[in-house]
Amino acid sequence: MKMEHRSAAQRPAILVARRIFPSTLQRLRQHFEVEANDADEEWSPPQLIERLQGKAGVLLTGTQRVDAALLAACPQLRIAANMTVGYNNFDLAAMDAAGVVGTNTPDVLTETTADFGMALLLAAARRVTESERFLRAGQWTRWTVDLFAGAEVHATTLGILGMGRIGQAIARRAAHGFGMRVLYHNRRRLDPAIEADCRATWVDKGTLLREADHLMLVLPYTPANHHIIGAAELAQMKPSAVLVNLARGGIVDDAALAQALREGRLAAAGLDVFEGEPNVHPGLLEVPNVVLTPHIASATLRTRQAMADLAADNLIGYLLHGRALTPVNHPPQPRA
Repeated sequence: MKMEHRSAAQRPAILVARRIFPSTLQRLRQHFEVEANDADEEWSPPQLIERLQGKAGVLLTGTQRVDAALLAACPQLRIAANMTVGYNNFDLAAMDAAGVVGTNTPDVLTETTADFGMALLLAAARRVTESERFLRAGQWTRWTVDLFAGAEVHATTLGILGMGRIGQAIARRAAHGFGMRVLYHNRRRLDPAIEADCRATWVDKGTLLREADHLMLVLPYTPANHHIIGAAELAQMKPSAVLVNLARGGIVDDAALAQALREGRLAAAGLDVFEGEPNVHPGLLEVPNVVLTPHIASATLRTRQAMADLAADNLIGYLLHGRALTPVNHPPQPRA
């Protein structure tokens, strides 16, 4: 008997922890008993645990933590499906021990996020938002030769820290579209064929920091990557450099970055993610030479719909057929 033909009492129950697209929710309701957070409330960990009672699966947006305490309190939970490519909200060791699968949404947001990375770089280097604020405030009264003169992007050197799918997509845009020299640093060097396609050259981290005219951060958050760009790293960069972070908050020491921008030791920054977001370090709000966006690198309707659909596909695939499409872990003994 197929799961979708079972009575309501026999169908697995799932929780959708944040508001998602109605079409995705409707598809999930064809297979599961769904409790949805239509009000889009941000639940505390105890509130999330309360709503997960009796649930076999949960669709998350990456901000809700799945750890040992939650897993112990929710013994029927079998899968946690993130609607994000990142999964630093998962305690993978605890999930493996509990037999719970975690999934993410790779690939579907790669090109959209790479577009936004270039947008942030261009906006910061060319002082787009800074000049717009100036104009809107009625301060533009005449043209001058150096009015908001920014930094070149084309034919400069782009450094990429983290060279996964998104980093490679950015490298292709930079090299093929803007004629940039592309340097990258990664834990492992890419295959020579991929390097050739991206026109990218592997260098050590110190060389990357020293030689980059613009530095793009596209690496996952891990404890080892916490503040991987801090005061010491910022001091190695060119004072004329632009830093772009569209990876994860916590990768950059935001306080050290704000100080470097304020003191003119870095020309500009473009930030889509922040440590402790949605809170933003007050120092970043006080300096004019930074472009700030509210974690929207993947925010096109088509891409966000694809992310929601892939998270739903993971729930359907695993709970109905025992096979997740994009798992990030493989528990030795999955929960029954």
